[in-house]
Amino acid sequence: MNQETLKMSAKERQREAVMRRYKSGKILLKEAAWEMRVSVRQAIRIKQKFEAEGTEGLIHRARDIPSNRGYSEEFRSKVLEIYRDSYDDFGPTLASEKMLEREGIEMNHETLRRWLIKTKLWQVGTKGRVHRTKRERRERFGELIQIDGSDHAWFEERGEKAMLMVMIDDATGKIMLHMAKEETTDAALIVLKKWTEKYGVPAAIYADKRTVYFTEEYVLNHDRRDDPAVFTRFMRVTDRLGIEMIPAHSAPAKGRVERANSMLQDRLVKELRLRGINTIDEANAMLDAFAEEINRKFAKVPTRQADAHRSAPHGKTQWEYFFCYEETRKVQKDNTVVYKKEYWQILKQEGGPRPGAKVTLRSPLSGVTPYWLLGEKRLKVQYLGRAKPRRA
Repeated sequence: MNQETLKMSAKERQREAVMRRYKSGKILLKEAAWEMRVSVRQAIRIKQKFEAEGTEGLIHRARDIPSNRGYSEEFRSKVLEIYRDSYDDFGPTLASEKMLEREGIEMNHETLRRWLIKTKLWQVGTKGRVHRTKRERRERFGELIQIDGSDHAWFEERGEKAMLMVMIDDATGKIMLHMAKEETTDAALIVLKKWTEKYGVPAAIYADKRTVYFTEEYVLNHDRRDDPAVFTRFMRVTDRLGIEMIPAHSAPAKGRVERANSMLQDRLVKELRLRGINTIDEANAMLDAFAEEINRKFAKVPTRQADAHRSAPHGKTQWEYFFCYEETRKVQKDNTVVYKKEYWQILKQEGGPRPGAKVTLRSPLSGVTPYWLLGEKRLKVQYLGRAKPRRA
Protein backbone atom coordinates (compact mmCIF):
# COMPACT_ATOMS: atom_id res chain seq x y z
CA MET A 1 0.00 0.00 0.00
CA ASN A 2 1.44 3.36 -1.04
CA GLN A 3 1.63 5.89 1.79
CA GLU A 4 0.36 8.68 -0.46
CA THR A 5 -2.93 6.81 -0.91
CA LEU A 6 -3.49 5.64 2.66
CA LYS A 7 -7.04 5.98 3.97
CA MET A 8 -7.12 6.61 7.71
CA SER A 9 -9.94 7.28 10.10
CA ALA A 10 -9.77 10.06 12.68
CA LYS A 11 -9.05 7.47 15.39
CA GLU A 12 -6.20 5.98 13.38
CA ARG A 13 -4.67 9.41 12.74
CA GLN A 14 -4.87 10.16 16.47
CA ARG A 15 -3.12 6.86 17.25
CA GLU A 16 -0.36 7.66 14.76
CA ALA A 17 0.30 11.01 16.48
CA VAL A 18 0.41 9.34 19.91
CA MET A 19 2.79 6.62 18.69
CA ARG A 20 5.17 9.19 17.21
CA ARG A 21 5.22 11.07 20.53
CA TYR A 22 5.94 7.79 22.34
CA LYS A 23 8.68 6.86 19.87
CA SER A 24 10.37 10.24 20.40
CA GLY A 25 10.33 9.65 24.17
CA LYS A 26 7.94 12.48 25.02
CA ILE A 27 5.44 10.18 26.78
CA LEU A 28 5.48 6.77 28.46
CA LEU A 29 3.60 3.78 27.03
CA LYS A 30 1.04 3.85 29.83
CA GLU A 31 0.40 7.52 29.03
CA ALA A 32 0.00 6.61 25.36
CA ALA A 33 -2.51 3.90 26.38
CA TRP A 34 -4.54 6.44 28.36
CA GLU A 35 -4.63 8.91 25.43
CA MET A 36 -5.72 6.18 23.00
CA ARG A 37 -8.36 4.96 25.51
CA VAL A 38 -7.04 1.37 25.44
CA SER A 39 -5.44 -0.96 27.96
CA VAL A 40 -1.63 -1.14 28.35
CA ARG A 41 -1.65 -4.62 26.79
CA GLN A 42 -3.52 -3.29 23.76
CA ALA A 43 -1.10 -0.33 23.58
CA ILE A 44 1.82 -2.81 23.45
CA ARG A 45 0.21 -4.55 20.43
CA ILE A 46 -0.35 -1.19 18.70
CA LYS A 47 3.31 -0.22 19.38
CA GLN A 48 4.57 -3.50 17.94
CA LYS A 49 2.52 -3.05 14.72
CA PHE A 50 3.69 0.54 14.38
CA GLU A 51 7.35 -0.46 14.81
CA ALA A 52 7.02 -3.33 12.33
CA GLU A 53 4.90 -1.73 9.60
CA GLY A 54 4.88 1.99 10.31
CA THR A 55 1.67 3.90 9.64
CA GLU A 56 0.18 1.00 7.67
CA GLY A 57 0.21 -1.11 10.84
CA LEU A 58 -2.35 1.22 12.43
CA ILE A 59 -4.91 0.82 9.64
CA HIS A 60 -7.73 -1.66 10.17
CA ARG A 61 -7.05 -4.89 8.26
CA ALA A 62 -10.63 -5.06 6.89
CA ARG A 63 -10.40 -1.62 5.22
CA ASP A 64 -11.78 -1.76 1.64
CA ILE A 65 -12.46 -5.51 1.97
CA PRO A 66 -16.12 -6.52 1.45
CA SER A 67 -17.77 -7.93 4.57
CA ASN A 68 -18.39 -11.67 4.73
CA ARG A 69 -21.90 -10.81 5.94
CA GLY A 70 -22.51 -8.24 3.20
CA TYR A 71 -25.02 -8.64 0.37
CA SER A 72 -23.79 -10.03 -2.92
CA GLU A 73 -23.66 -7.89 -6.05
CA GLU A 74 -26.26 -10.19 -7.61
CA PHE A 75 -28.67 -9.56 -4.73
CA ARG A 76 -28.04 -5.82 -4.89
CA SER A 77 -28.77 -5.74 -8.63
CA LYS A 78 -31.97 -7.74 -8.11
CA VAL A 79 -33.23 -5.36 -5.41
CA LEU A 80 -32.50 -2.28 -7.49
CA GLU A 81 -34.25 -3.81 -10.51
CA ILE A 82 -37.37 -4.56 -8.41
CA TYR A 83 -37.28 -1.02 -7.04
CA ARG A 84 -37.11 0.48 -10.55
CA ASP A 85 -39.97 -1.73 -11.78
CA SER A 86 -42.41 -1.48 -8.87
CA TYR A 87 -41.38 1.14 -6.31
CA ASP A 88 -39.65 3.93 -8.22
CA ASP A 89 -41.43 6.70 -6.26
CA PHE A 90 -41.35 4.91 -2.89
CA GLY A 91 -39.13 6.09 -0.06
CA PRO A 92 -36.50 3.56 1.15
CA THR A 93 -38.41 2.72 4.35
CA LEU A 94 -41.73 2.00 2.62
CA ALA A 95 -40.01 0.21 -0.27
CA SER A 96 -38.18 -2.14 2.10
CA GLU A 97 -41.46 -2.90 3.91
CA LYS A 98 -43.26 -3.70 0.65
CA MET A 99 -40.39 -5.83 -0.68
CA LEU A 100 -40.62 -7.96 2.46
CA GLU A 101 -44.40 -8.16 2.25
CA ARG A 102 -44.74 -8.81 -1.50
CA GLU A 103 -41.43 -10.30 -2.69
CA GLY A 104 -40.22 -11.85 0.58
CA ILE A 105 -36.97 -9.84 0.39
CA GLU A 106 -35.73 -8.84 3.84
CA MET A 107 -33.21 -6.05 4.12
CA ASN A 108 -32.51 -2.98 6.25
CA HIS A 109 -34.07 0.21 4.91
CA GLU A 110 -30.85 2.14 5.56
CA THR A 111 -28.91 -0.25 3.36
CA LEU A 112 -31.48 0.26 0.62
CA ARG A 113 -31.26 4.02 1.14
CA ARG A 114 -27.46 3.95 0.58
CA TRP A 115 -27.84 1.85 -2.57
CA LEU A 116 -30.52 4.16 -3.97
CA ILE A 117 -28.49 7.30 -3.24
CA LYS A 118 -25.37 5.79 -4.81
CA THR A 119 -27.28 4.88 -8.00
CA LYS A 120 -29.10 8.26 -7.97
CA LEU A 121 -32.52 6.63 -7.61
CA TRP A 122 -33.15 8.60 -4.42
CA GLN A 123 -32.15 12.16 -3.61
CA VAL A 124 -31.31 13.52 -0.20
CA GLY A 125 -32.39 17.09 0.46
CA THR A 126 -33.15 19.40 3.35
CA LYS A 127 -36.41 21.25 3.74
CA GLY A 128 -36.67 24.81 4.94
CA ARG A 129 -37.53 24.83 8.61
CA VAL A 130 -40.11 27.00 10.31
CA HIS A 131 -39.59 27.71 13.99
CA ARG A 132 -42.55 26.44 16.01
CA THR A 133 -43.25 25.95 19.69
CA LYS A 134 -43.67 22.31 20.65
CA ARG A 135 -47.08 21.31 21.98
CA GLU A 136 -46.99 18.29 24.24
CA ARG A 137 -49.27 15.39 23.43
CA ARG A 138 -52.30 14.77 25.61
CA GLU A 139 -51.57 12.22 28.30
CA ARG A 140 -54.43 9.72 27.86
CA PHE A 141 -55.77 7.78 24.91
CA GLY A 142 -59.11 9.30 23.87
CA GLU A 143 -58.56 12.60 25.67
CA LEU A 144 -58.44 14.55 22.37
CA ILE A 145 -59.20 13.34 18.84
CA GLN A 146 -58.43 15.40 15.74
CA ILE A 147 -60.63 15.02 12.66
CA ASP A 148 -60.01 16.27 9.13
CA GLY A 149 -60.83 15.55 5.51
CA SER A 150 -57.94 15.07 3.08
CA ASP A 151 -58.87 15.96 -0.51
CA HIS A 152 -56.45 14.16 -2.82
CA ALA A 153 -56.13 12.12 -6.01
CA TRP A 154 -56.07 8.89 -3.99
CA PHE A 155 -56.50 6.71 -7.09
CA GLU A 156 -54.11 8.84 -9.18
CA GLU A 157 -55.27 8.75 -12.83
CA ARG A 158 -57.17 5.45 -12.34
CA GLY A 159 -60.27 6.94 -10.67
CA GLU A 160 -62.04 10.02 -9.43
CA LYS A 161 -60.77 12.33 -6.70
CA ALA A 162 -62.06 11.47 -3.26
CA MET A 163 -62.03 12.70 0.33
CA LEU A 164 -60.32 10.66 3.02
CA MET A 165 -61.81 11.26 6.47
CA VAL A 166 -59.06 10.91 9.08
CA MET A 167 -59.43 10.70 12.86
CA ILE A 168 -56.24 10.59 14.94
CA ASP A 169 -55.72 10.35 18.69
CA ASP A 170 -53.46 13.09 20.07
CA ALA A 171 -51.87 10.93 22.78
CA THR A 172 -51.07 7.81 20.75
CA GLY A 173 -51.32 8.75 17.07
CA LYS A 174 -53.81 5.92 16.40
CA ILE A 175 -55.92 6.58 13.31
CA MET A 176 -59.33 5.67 11.89
CA LEU A 177 -60.16 6.14 8.20
CA HIS A 178 -63.16 6.37 5.89
CA MET A 179 -63.33 7.47 2.25
CA ALA A 180 -66.16 9.48 0.71
CA LYS A 181 -66.77 11.74 -2.28
CA GLU A 182 -66.75 14.91 -0.14
CA GLU A 183 -66.23 16.06 3.44
CA THR A 184 -69.88 15.94 4.51
CA THR A 185 -71.65 15.52 7.84
CA ASP A 186 -72.48 11.93 6.88
CA ALA A 187 -68.82 11.15 6.13
CA ALA A 188 -67.65 12.75 9.40
CA LEU A 189 -70.25 10.85 11.43
CA ILE A 190 -69.39 7.53 9.79
CA VAL A 191 -65.73 7.77 10.83
CA LEU A 192 -66.76 8.93 14.33
CA LYS A 193 -69.15 5.96 14.61
CA LYS A 194 -66.37 3.58 13.55
CA TRP A 195 -64.07 5.09 16.19
CA THR A 196 -66.75 4.82 18.88
CA GLU A 197 -67.54 1.21 18.01
CA LYS A 198 -63.86 0.23 18.30
CA TYR A 199 -62.57 2.39 21.16
CA GLY A 200 -65.53 4.09 22.90
CA VAL A 201 -66.67 7.71 23.15
CA PRO A 202 -63.73 10.19 23.15
CA ALA A 203 -63.63 13.15 25.55
CA ALA A 204 -63.07 15.91 22.95
CA ILE A 205 -62.78 16.46 19.20
CA TYR A 206 -60.58 19.11 17.58
CA ALA A 207 -61.73 20.16 14.11
CA ASP A 208 -61.56 22.84 11.42
CA LYS A 209 -63.84 25.86 11.62
CA ARG A 210 -65.71 24.37 8.66
CA THR A 211 -69.49 24.44 8.36
CA VAL A 212 -69.53 20.63 8.68
CA TYR A 213 -68.35 20.91 12.28
CA PHE A 214 -69.18 24.45 13.52
CA THR A 215 -71.48 27.31 12.72
CA GLU A 216 -70.04 30.80 12.45
CA GLU A 217 -72.19 31.90 15.39
CA TYR A 218 -70.74 29.14 17.59
CA VAL A 219 -67.14 30.08 16.73
CA LEU A 220 -67.51 33.84 17.12
CA ASN A 221 -70.01 34.09 19.96
CA HIS A 222 -68.62 32.35 23.05
CA ASP A 223 -71.75 33.19 25.05
CA ARG A 224 -73.85 30.90 22.84
CA ARG A 225 -71.67 27.81 22.92
CA ASP A 226 -74.20 25.99 25.11
CA ASP A 227 -77.11 26.91 22.85
CA PRO A 228 -78.23 23.97 20.62
CA ALA A 229 -79.68 26.51 18.19
CA VAL A 230 -76.14 27.32 16.97
CA PHE A 231 -75.05 23.66 16.68
CA THR A 232 -74.37 21.96 13.35
CA ARG A 233 -75.91 18.54 12.71
CA PHE A 234 -72.53 17.01 13.56
CA MET A 235 -72.43 18.91 16.86
CA ARG A 236 -75.92 17.72 17.79
CA VAL A 237 -74.58 14.17 17.64
CA THR A 238 -71.43 14.98 19.65
CA ASP A 239 -73.60 16.87 22.16
CA ARG A 240 -75.77 13.78 22.72
CA LEU A 241 -72.59 11.71 23.14
CA GLY A 242 -71.12 14.24 25.59
CA ILE A 243 -68.09 15.04 23.40
CA GLU A 244 -66.53 18.49 23.75
CA MET A 245 -66.01 20.24 20.39
CA ILE A 246 -62.93 22.48 20.04
CA PRO A 247 -62.48 24.66 16.90
CA ALA A 248 -58.99 24.91 15.39
CA HIS A 249 -58.00 28.44 14.37
CA SER A 250 -55.09 27.53 12.06
CA ALA A 251 -53.59 24.63 10.09
CA PRO A 252 -50.50 24.36 12.37
CA ALA A 253 -52.87 23.92 15.31
CA LYS A 254 -53.95 20.64 13.68
CA GLY A 255 -50.37 19.52 13.19
CA ARG A 256 -51.02 15.94 14.29
CA VAL A 257 -53.72 15.25 11.69
CA GLU A 258 -51.99 17.34 9.00
CA ARG A 259 -48.85 15.20 9.33
CA ALA A 260 -51.01 12.07 9.21
CA ASN A 261 -52.59 13.35 5.99
CA SER A 262 -49.15 13.88 4.48
CA MET A 263 -48.05 10.38 5.44
CA LEU A 264 -51.25 8.84 4.04
CA GLN A 265 -50.94 10.76 0.77
CA ASP A 266 -47.65 8.90 0.34
CA ARG A 267 -48.32 5.44 1.76
CA LEU A 268 -52.03 4.96 1.04
CA VAL A 269 -51.79 6.15 -2.58
CA LYS A 270 -49.06 3.58 -3.22
CA GLU A 271 -50.93 0.84 -1.37
CA LEU A 272 -54.04 1.44 -3.48
CA ARG A 273 -51.89 1.33 -6.62
CA LEU A 274 -50.21 -1.94 -5.62
CA ARG A 275 -53.60 -3.54 -4.87
CA GLY A 276 -55.20 -2.25 -8.07
CA ILE A 277 -57.95 -0.44 -6.12
CA ASN A 278 -59.72 2.24 -8.16
CA THR A 279 -63.02 3.02 -6.38
CA ILE A 280 -64.20 4.42 -3.05
CA ASP A 281 -66.09 1.24 -2.15
CA GLU A 282 -63.02 -0.92 -2.81
CA ALA A 283 -60.90 1.45 -0.73
CA ASN A 284 -63.31 1.37 2.24
CA ALA A 285 -63.21 -2.42 2.19
CA MET A 286 -59.46 -2.37 3.01
CA LEU A 287 -59.05 0.84 5.03
CA ASP A 288 -59.70 -0.70 8.46
CA ALA A 289 -56.97 -3.31 7.98
CA PHE A 290 -54.65 -0.67 6.52
CA ALA A 291 -55.25 1.64 9.52
CA GLU A 292 -54.51 -1.24 11.91
CA GLU A 293 -51.18 -1.83 10.17
CA ILE A 294 -50.29 1.88 10.38
CA ASN A 295 -51.23 1.91 14.08
CA ARG A 296 -49.08 -1.15 14.72
CA LYS A 297 -46.05 0.54 13.14
CA PHE A 298 -46.38 4.13 14.30
CA ALA A 299 -48.69 4.44 17.33
CA LYS A 300 -47.11 5.73 20.56
CA VAL A 301 -47.59 4.56 24.13
CA PRO A 302 -49.57 7.25 26.03
CA THR A 303 -47.98 9.01 28.99
CA ARG A 304 -50.76 7.73 31.23
CA GLN A 305 -52.31 4.31 30.76
CA ALA A 306 -55.77 5.41 31.95
CA ASP A 307 -58.20 5.44 28.99
CA ALA A 308 -60.20 8.66 28.60
CA HIS A 309 -62.88 7.01 26.43
CA ARG A 310 -66.33 6.42 27.88
CA SER A 311 -68.42 3.33 27.16
CA ALA A 312 -69.96 3.12 23.70
CA PRO A 313 -73.77 2.94 23.28
CA HIS A 314 -75.39 -0.47 23.90
CA GLY A 315 -77.97 -2.04 21.64
CA LYS A 316 -79.66 -0.93 18.43
CA THR A 317 -81.94 1.63 20.12
CA GLN A 318 -79.05 3.52 21.73
CA TRP A 319 -76.99 3.56 18.53
CA GLU A 320 -80.01 4.92 16.62
CA TYR A 321 -80.49 7.62 19.26
CA PHE A 322 -76.89 8.80 19.39
CA PHE A 323 -76.05 8.55 15.68
CA CYS A 324 -78.98 10.15 13.93
CA TYR A 325 -80.33 13.42 12.52
CA GLU A 326 -83.35 14.95 14.23
CA GLU A 327 -85.73 17.66 12.96
CA THR A 328 -88.61 19.12 15.00
CA ARG A 329 -91.94 20.06 13.39
CA LYS A 330 -95.33 21.28 14.62
CA VAL A 331 -98.48 19.15 14.18
CA GLN A 332 -101.02 20.93 11.93
CA LYS A 333 -104.75 21.23 12.68
CA ASP A 334 -105.48 18.30 10.37
CA ASN A 335 -102.96 16.14 12.29
CA THR A 336 -100.34 16.28 9.55
CA VAL A 337 -96.68 17.26 9.68
CA VAL A 338 -94.61 18.65 6.81
CA TYR A 339 -90.90 18.18 6.20
CA LYS A 340 -89.15 19.22 2.97
CA LYS A 341 -92.51 19.72 1.23
CA GLU A 342 -93.62 16.19 2.10
CA TYR A 343 -96.72 15.33 4.15
CA TRP A 344 -97.20 12.71 6.86
CA GLN A 345 -100.58 11.95 8.37
CA ILE A 346 -100.46 11.13 12.09
CA LEU A 347 -102.91 8.27 12.57
CA LYS A 348 -105.33 8.03 15.46
CA GLN A 349 -103.59 6.28 18.35
CA GLU A 350 -103.43 6.20 22.11
CA GLY A 351 -101.19 8.97 23.45
CA GLY A 352 -100.94 10.64 20.06
CA PRO A 353 -99.99 14.32 19.75
CA ARG A 354 -102.57 17.11 19.66
CA PRO A 355 -102.52 19.80 16.96
CA GLY A 356 -99.86 22.36 17.83
CA ALA A 357 -97.65 19.80 19.60
CA LYS A 358 -94.02 19.39 18.50
CA VAL A 359 -92.89 16.05 17.11
CA THR A 360 -89.44 14.91 15.99
CA LEU A 361 -88.35 13.23 12.77
CA ARG A 362 -85.42 10.91 13.57
CA SER A 363 -83.19 9.69 10.71
CA PRO A 364 -80.66 7.13 12.00
CA LEU A 365 -77.25 7.10 10.34
CA SER A 366 -77.41 3.31 9.98
CA GLY A 367 -79.79 3.56 7.02
CA VAL A 368 -82.94 2.75 9.03
CA THR A 369 -86.11 4.33 7.61
CA PRO A 370 -86.77 7.69 9.34
CA TYR A 371 -89.61 7.74 11.87
CA TRP A 372 -91.60 10.32 13.85
CA LEU A 373 -91.47 10.59 17.65
CA LEU A 374 -93.45 12.30 20.39
CA GLY A 375 -90.81 12.46 23.12
CA GLU A 376 -89.42 8.93 22.80
CA LYS A 377 -92.76 7.38 21.75
CA ARG A 378 -92.74 6.19 18.14
CA LEU A 379 -95.79 7.43 16.25
CA LYS A 380 -97.95 5.65 13.72
CA VAL A 381 -97.98 7.76 10.56
CA GLN A 382 -98.96 7.47 6.91
CA TYR A 383 -96.91 9.05 4.13
CA LEU A 384 -99.12 11.26 1.95
CA GLY A 385 -96.60 12.45 -0.63
CA ARG A 386 -95.23 15.85 -1.63
CA ALA A 387 -97.04 19.03 -0.62
CA LYS A 388 -98.89 20.99 -3.27
CA PRO A 389 -97.73 24.58 -3.81
CA ARG A 390 -99.98 27.15 -2.17
CA ARG A 391 -102.05 29.40 -4.40
CA ALA A 392 -101.53 33.17 -4.20
